[in-house]
Amino acid sequence: MDCTYRKPLKIHLVTSTESPEFTHLARALSQSSLVGLDAEWKPQRSHQSNFPRVSLLQLACQPGPRFNPESDESNASVVFLLDLSSIPLPSIWELLKELFVSPDILKLGFKFKQDLIYLSSTFCSQGCDIGFDRVEPYLDITSIYNHLHHKQLGRKLPKETKSLASICKELLHISLSKELQCSDWSNRPLTEEQKNYAAVDAHCLIEIFNIFQVKVAQKGFAAGNSCSSISELDSSNLDLGLKGILEKPDIGNKTVRFKLCEALDIIRATSYYSQCLPEGVVSRVSYLNTMPMDESLVKIVRKYGEKILLRECDKAPKTSKKKGRKRSSVIVDSREKRLDDIGDWQGPPPWDLSLGGDGYPKFLCDVMVEGLAKHLRCVGIDAATPRSKKPEPRELIDQTSKEKRVLLTRDAKLLRHQYLIKNQIYRVKSLLKNQQLLEV
Repeated sequence: MDCTYRKPLKIHLVTSTESPEFTHLARALSQSSLVGLDAEWKPQRSHQSNFPRVSLLQLACQPGPRFNPESDESNASVVFLLDLSSIPLPSIWELLKELFVSPDILKLGFKFKQDLIYLSSTFCSQGCDIGFDRVEPYLDITSIYNHLHHKQLGRKLPKETKSLASICKELLHISLSKELQCSDWSNRPLTEEQKNYAAVDAHCLIEIFNIFQVKVAQKGFAAGNSCSSISELDSSNLDLGLKGILEKPDIGNKTVRFKLCEALDIIRATSYYSQCLPEGVVSRVSYLNTMPMDESLVKIVRKYGEKILLRECDKAPKTSKKKGRKRSSVIVDSREKRLDDIGDWQGPPPWDLSLGGDGYPKFLCDVMVEGLAKHLRCVGIDAATPRSKKPEPRELIDQTSKEKRVLLTRDAKLLRHQYLIKNQIYRVKSLLKNQQLLEV
């Protein structure tokens, strides 16, 4: 993976609530105002009646200096990988729910609504009937990118959403490999490559936000009042009595706002006694015992903040609206078996001398194994890539036939097309590029 980060990246795999890593996680969340969220699950080959089970939840934290002032970790981002296959889910449900709705932590994600739907379904299936239904305050990396490159320039927002890899390439100048995205995340133990992939996916969200935060401060994108300090008040007004303050516009609001924030901080400091508050008094004390956001984050949340809300219809898998007879499992299984057979090598390749070829291997790597083409060319093999960025199956078929190549793919859908003869398509089974090179 060609990823080079300016900050050290600490990765902790959490497999038990009794482990030191879990204690480290709880402390990091309590001292962080910024958390990047991502999730991984085993890919489904076709539409299923249930949502996929989330196997891994990534939490990238950026703790403040108070996290460990005497350690080098004080300015470093920390990524925690929650192994949801090992941890009893009811034991961490409350912690995650508090995190998702904590007003003191800005959550970052990339199209995280889908992840939240799957995550909620996973927890519900393990005895947490409520699951999760919201994340706020939240900011999507897609929104950040649009604010940086379109909104302030007066352009219309693009119809197609850029991928996370494309955004990282443009903003962070790093290549974010996605070759492990479709790996089986339910297998244990996780490989070191999977751990690193999962950690970087969450950590880059914080890196992108940091760039956005700097530009907001420089260009003054964010505006508005915040709960900061008494310095917001004009010093000439400090000697006014209560009547004078209330008669002047805006001054009363600023005074009340400052005093309210001051009172909330006192409540936080006495969290042990929070249960003794009178009935009807709302306390911001949480399971995480978090600290308030700083002024710059508060301004960004006020102007750009979003939230994810799941409706009841989101919590059930969408069924196809097409009418027709329900196919039996036997038919489905036989079709899947045929797809696997198609992916196996069948007969001589088109460059074989017996077929009139020149004897030199020629491949076409589709977008799912595009990186393999570079490796093949490095060892002297003719390997091409599709002419367009998002080729249709027909385009791949035509290019393969005209150039007498073998199409290399991991896309099961592509195998359903019967336009190609069997000796011109091969389904690559390995996930890593080096292993794919050896396989081919």
